[in-house]
Amino acid sequence: MNWSGKRVLVTGGGGFIGSHLVEALVEAGADVRAMVLYNSLGSRDWLDSSPLAGDMEIIAGDICDRDCVRDAVRGTEVVFHLAALIAIPYSYAAPQSYVRTNIEGSLNILQAARDEGCHRIVHTSTSEVYGTAEYVPIDEKHPVKGQSPYSASKIGADKMAEAFFRSFETPVVTLRPFNTFGPRQSARAVIPTIISQCLAGQTIKLGGLSPTRDFTYVADTVSGFLKAAVADAAVGETINLGVGKEISINDLAEMIAGLTDRQANIEQDEERLRPPESEVDRLLSDNTLARELLAWQPEVSLEQGLRETIEWMRGHQEKYRPDEYTV
Repeated sequence: MNWSGKRVLVTGGGGFIGSHLVEALVEAGADVRAMVLYNSLGSRDWLDSSPLAGDMEIIAGDICDRDCVRDAVRGTEVVFHLAALIAIPYSYAAPQSYVRTNIEGSLNILQAARDEGCHRIVHTSTSEVYGTAEYVPIDEKHPVKGQSPYSASKIGADKMAEAFFRSFETPVVTLRPFNTFGPRQSARAVIPTIISQCLAGQTIKLGGLSPTRDFTYVADTVSGFLKAAVADAAVGETINLGVGKEISINDLAEMIAGLTDRQANIEQDEERLRPPESEVDRLLSDNTLARELLAWQPEVSLEQGLRETIEWMRGHQEKYRPDEYTV
């Protein structure tokens, strides 16, 4: 797709994946509007430090506000919907917030995009909706399971996207990334948690050590979003974005310790454990559909991506508090 002059909205544009996506769109020549969550400090999250911030329109608002969303969507051709509450531990404490933001917020986006006649909506799901794998690799036909309030809210949002496609022929694509990681990710995710503790020379304190995950580098995830916005065969589909390789959290911690030249002193911290029936024990993606419909494939290996992330975090250690558990 020739992105030159294309009017694009990215919700959650100041976040981890969103900030990388808006920068890629600006570099591709798109006319980008990034929506960030309003706050009294006027912070635009990662876009505050982006060298491309002056080349995009940044608006503050809340996807839970229908009128705010309609104003943000108006005049755009493609909507990338990434705004969400995503921290699993906090979803145990504030489940209603997840329903409002993830389900009702997605409904606001879908309704506004439909009314405004947007050409494509790329809706963001998560591999957490699958719960613990019933078979591997996990394809898009795998059952979904609400093993946390977060995953339940994302299932609801995904089904709303599906309903808009089936009911109104709204041109929506649902992407289901598997554990994206990379520069700018917060310490509520496991890889920055491990790296920050290693760089501080501390004992690596984690929750469950045996669960496995399929980690995808952020540049590959962004590539999938861009391809999903232009592939006609993807409309109405839900598509996994994963590498197709799994690693246990314990082995991941040992790998990162080695890459940071630290001793891998790993402890399981009871405070960080999920409730037993809520833990997702295994995630391993089948990315066949992404390869077929999007001509997408991951390019960055886990080790290469970890090296890039470690190097970035060395220069931004002030943004992390390795001695605290980030919920």
